[in-house]
Amino acid sequence: MRQRTVLMANPSADVYGADLQLLESVAALRERGWRVVVATPSSGPLLTRLAALGAEARLVPFPVLRRASTSPGALASLVAGSPRALVGLRRAVREVGPQVVLVNTVTLPWWLLAGRLSGVPVVCHVHEAETRDRALVRRALAAPLALADATIVNSRTTLGVTSAAAPYLRRRLRLVRNGVRGPAVAPSPHPRTGAFRLLVVGRLSPRKAPDVALEAVALLRTAGLPVEIELCGTPGPGHEEYAEELRRRADRSDLRGAVTFTGYQSPIWPALERADALVAPSLGESFGNAVVEGQLARRPVVASAVPGHLETVEQGVTGLVVPAQDPEALADAVARLMEDGDLARELALAGQSHAQARFGLRRYGDELAAVLDELAPEGGAAPAVTPGGRRPRPRHARRPRR
Repeated sequence: MRQRTVLMANPSADVYGADLQLLESVAALRERGWRVVVATPSSGPLLTRLAALGAEARLVPFPVLRRASTSPGALASLVAGSPRALVGLRRAVREVGPQVVLVNTVTLPWWLLAGRLSGVPVVCHVHEAETRDRALVRRALAAPLALADATIVNSRTTLGVTSAAAPYLRRRLRLVRNGVRGPAVAPSPHPRTGAFRLLVVGRLSPRKAPDVALEAVALLRTAGLPVEIELCGTPGPGHEEYAEELRRRADRSDLRGAVTFTGYQSPIWPALERADALVAPSLGESFGNAVVEGQLARRPVVASAVPGHLETVEQGVTGLVVPAQDPEALADAVARLMEDGDLARELALAGQSHAQARFGLRRYGDELAAVLDELAPEGGAAPAVTPGGRRPRPRHARRPRR
């Protein structure tokens, strides 16, 4: 029986939220006998991780749609470079010869079109659900998904945002909640000694809002509570000045000596072992892998009340939830954990149990593989392609999972 091939496109070679999920997708499909080829526009730490999983990596130059690309000049530049990029992407599809193209995020519409024009079934894995965007922007971002035969959404939040932005896509949406890998060694309760140590994991960007966490720590220290914080992450493209502002803020008298910048950390478990609690102050999340990692590490979690976090944290049961952009509320929640060790332990244990039960890798792999099997059945014939590069669309009888 011929081995099936999936060509995955990823916007970078970093290893953050959506990139980590790509690695779990690669692992799941390799375990199920697929040949996996991953295309990225640059080199980076992702490539070593892919090789360890038995996947092939290809460096293919292509544009990535970013928030900075929404200005008229940036959009014009993207459009001008699209024809050349599309030629290269179609060449990559032809050379790899996949049964399915899987596009990892909605920021790569050129790959959706390249797969479509090449006559290969296309899946887009959507990790973005920005409710803060204007309705027009959300509709524009969702429009290229019409080129996909199926769209995987990583949470009920993403499902709702995508369905509202593009109702015509509802029959092609597949809800597959993230699978998050836990630590290799069972986590132990953190013996508190000295200062209460907080951890923030994620890009140093305004959307992730580590500045809110810094202000919360400043409030706690001003009140006489011994609190320190570690920021694990690097600035995303265009956010270098924001990262410098964080460093300048950390050097002021109320925070001096209490903030540690440790950059990108992988694996994240040693940092979580050092922490008494994980803080997730994001202004918007579709899911929030860092929260689930904190739960799997048996650390109490304090998260902003954004839709994605509300799917992983139940207030007072598996963590604490506070309003976004509210340093005072965040400081109050941390103080509560410091004052009530029993509560902190109960939240940590309940969070760990919840994360293990709901976000396991076996369930994720089975559901992901089912979507690809629907488009490229094992032992099935190759898609029928007309001279114009078109093929019949597969029938989609199933509605999104509830």
